[in-house]
Amino acid sequence: MSPEQLFIITGVLLLASIFASKAAIKFGVPALLFFLTIGMVAGSEGIGGIYFDDPTLTQLIGNVALTLILFAGGLDTQWRQISPVLYQGLILSTVGVIITTLMVGFFAWLMLGSFSSFNVGLQGISWQQGLLLGAIVSSTDAAAVFSILRASNLNLKGNLQPLLELESGSNDPMAVLLTAELVQILTTANTSLITLGLSLIQQLLVGIILGYGAGRGMVWVLNNLRLSTQGLYPVATLALMLLTSGVTTALGGNGFLAVYIAGVVMGNLPFACRDTIISFHDGLSWLMQITMFLVLGLLVFPSQLLPIAWVGLAVALFLIFVARPASVFLCLLPFHVNLREQVFISWGGLRGAVPIVLATFPLAAGIADAAQLFNVVFFVVLISVLAQGLSLARVARWLGLAM
Repeated sequence: MSPEQLFIITGVLLLASIFASKAAIKFGVPALLFFLTIGMVAGSEGIGGIYFDDPTLTQLIGNVALTLILFAGGLDTQWRQISPVLYQGLILSTVGVIITTLMVGFFAWLMLGSFSSFNVGLQGISWQQGLLLGAIVSSTDAAAVFSILRASNLNLKGNLQPLLELESGSNDPMAVLLTAELVQILTTANTSLITLGLSLIQQLLVGIILGYGAGRGMVWVLNNLRLSTQGLYPVATLALMLLTSGVTTALGGNGFLAVYIAGVVMGNLPFACRDTIISFHDGLSWLMQITMFLVLGLLVFPSQLLPIAWVGLAVALFLIFVARPASVFLCLLPFHVNLREQVFISWGGLRGAVPIVLATFPLAAGIADAAQLFNVVFFVVLISVLAQGLSLARVARWLGLAM
């Protein structure tokens, strides 16, 4: 492909995605569904005929995109809004993710591992592979939820919106951490749960400490740089954010968690060129979302989805109607949250791009049945977006939670 062809194709795909986002707002559908569809249509089995089958490159793009998206999400998180629901959100994003992982993992192992006559492509998965599938689909997508609410001109009562925002913004690092650890277990044949637990604690603690320090450090650097050109401030922020992620990971912490916390800390402190920096990262976040969805759509081969459709449907239904509600009810039990609000939080747990990105981890690691696992995850995300996304506004009104 020549450079001019690459530029033309990239420009067409980006413009198509922008127009698709307008259509998504008009019809109340998450934009990611349109972005993925455009990627699939442009792919090798679509009218575009662009052949793309590189999970390692997809994983790299996904990691970069998630880092930038999480930092931008942290910058937009207002402490005064999330402080009343801080403990609920953190428990949902940690304990809730673990509960979802265990329940979906056990269900997948029971369905695909114990009953071999049901296997289609996934030849008797182990309990470790079941847990891996559960970890991959354990995180929720706040962007999809709020795009639907904005399209429907809905505001939620009480603290529902900041709670969903905090949970969705902070559960991605936990899902990434669990997925990476389980991939390592499967590739090294080390099944020690004690080792897994110690590694989780280490990554969380190091990520929190370095993320908080990095957020304070970014503010100090920006306020003391005194650059003559305003456009260099966003570049400096980008460099500091990348350093935060890389150094945290090198020191044994979770880079995604550190970047998100750094964004939250920085976003709630005064710093130079605030509006310019926030606008820059907001636009960069949108570019990363579109790029990530398009690449993931290119990676999907629609003909491979049909053989595992029943598996994806079964996992999606169990996740939506059993695992997600159970994790929400158990996590919010000590806080005496209204039952209607718990039902909506359960229904608002849409799965988005993060599970599809995480599904590339086993692909890149060469784990057995990773391709089929990726297709199952993709199918689960589609079912979640269609079932929950299209009905979210109606459910909010039905429960009397819409202002």
